Amino acid sequence: MDIPGYSIDFEKIVKTIKKEKYKRVVLQLPEGLKTYASQIVEFLENNTKATIIVSADPCFGACDITNYELKNFDVDLIIQIGHVSIPDVENLCIATLFVNAKSDINISNAVKKALPFLKEKGKKIGLVSTSQHVHTLKKVEKILIENSFQPFIGEGDSRISLKGQILGCNFSAALSIAKQVDLFLYLGSGNFHPLGLMLSTKKPVIAIDPYTIEIREKELEELKDLILRQRYGAIASSKDAKKFGILVSMKRGQQRINLAYKIKQMLDSKNKKSYIITAENFSYSILEGFRDIDCFISTACPRIAIDDYLQYKKPIITPIELEIVLDKRKWEDYRFDQIL
Repeated sequence: MDIPGYSIDFEKIVKTIKKEKYKRVVLQLPEGLKTYASQIVEFLENNTKATIIVSADPCFGACDITNYELKNFDVDLIIQIGHVSIPDVENLCIATLFVNAKSDINISNAVKKALPFLKEKGKKIGLVSTSQHVHTLKKVEKILIENSFQPFIGEGDSRISLKGQILGCNFSAALSIAKQVDLFLYLGSGNFHPLGLMLSTKKPVIAIDPYTIEIREKELEELKDLILRQRYGAIASSKDAKKFGILVSMKRGQQRINLAYKIKQMLDSKNKKSYIITAENFSYSILEGFRDIDCFISTACPRIAIDDYLQYKKPIITPIELEIVLDKRKWEDYRFDQIL
């Protein structure tokens, strides 16, 4: 079976279902692949004896495994397409299979277009991407070497499966080479990953969108300045807060309950009241009822505090930003929140 624009190992899925004789299987898809859900279900059901159930819940990453209650449906396998595994994230109650969706787009023209921008910044280039494009980094490396650059591809920590891969909450593959490079070249769509890359490494970033062949540099710098102003405003608004809500995600790959306990102890030491609040998906509507909370601290996905900032009427900050609120860290030492 073929999905336009992607290489997905459906044969691996079929072999796994047949080998283990799975009967009821849940399929998780990112938003961009849901349009092919019916085709995927038909292919799998025609080639196995399994019944396929499609999860309509948002699937933002490998951290976002569908909930444990599926055991009550007699489900014996979860298939998540579009991401690669994060150690210790698999659903402990149900077997989980991660199948990457590799982009099959030719990135050569996009990289060649970026060469003049790179020359202005330096010769030592750190290469990073997301799971959809990280397999192309060797080709990018070859093009850069042919044009007299010195490329570097870093190894991430234990949450990172592929060399050069970054997550929206983990830039360890970039941090491992940050001192060796002049700048980073990010291959992928969207702004959140390159923004996090800039804030975590403190290095210039040039982003290439392999689909549109758009080069983003100045726009990223402007976005970084805007985000930092917003974060400074959120921190300033939290200085006089007396009641804090500590948000803990129920998603297995985002759970930082021990961090929540430490934050609570930190607030107790400052005579601040705090309450631990859990949810599968945090949003303004979920938190609207907590009207007596002055400030929320998110230990869940970093995007909640940054991407969704304007959705909330109360300030929502990260654990690192709380340290600035409590005068345990200087603004000049601001860091991007990561799950490492």
